Amino acid sequence: MFGSDKKGRNGMAAITTLIADGTTIRGDIEFEGGLHLDGAIEGAIAARGDKAVFTLSDKGRVSGEIRAPNAVINGEVKGDIVVSERLELAPQARIDGNVYYKVLEMAAGAKLSGKMVYQAEPPRQLSGPGTKADEAASAEAEPEATSA
Repeated sequence: MFGSDKKGRNGMAAITTLIADGTTIRGDIEFEGGLHLDGAIEGAIAARGDKAVFTLSDKGRVSGEIRAPNAVINGEVKGDIVVSERLELAPQARIDGNVYYKVLEMAAGAKLSGKMVYQAEPPRQLSGPGTKADEAASAEAEPEATSA
C-alpha cells in the first residue's frame, strides 16, 4: 500500500508536497506531482498532469471535491472523488460522497456512503469548428475525386 513496490505504481509521480498533521488549509489547492496529506483541507483539491498522485493518510481529512489521475485514500473525505486512472481505498478510508474511477482497488474495512461510478474514459473536450481535429475529420469524410 504505502511505499510498497506494486505493479501499477510505475509512472506515478513521487511525493513532492507534504501537508503535516496539525495543519488545516481553508481554500482550494492545485498541485503537480505528488501531494501527501496528513492534515486537513477544507476546499477542493485538483491535480495537474496525468502522472499526479494524491495520498490521504489515515490522519488526513478533506471536506471538498478531489480531482486527480491517481489517488490513495486512507482517511476521511466529505465530497466527491474523481479519479481518471487509479483509485485505491485503503482500510481506514471513510468517504461520504460519490466516487468516479477507471480502476478501483478497495481494501476490506474501507467505507463509502455514496455512488461508485465506473468511467472508462475521462470526459473529453469537444473540438470546435475550424480546429485541426475538425479539419482532419472533414478531409476524411470527403470522397476522393476520380478522373474520368
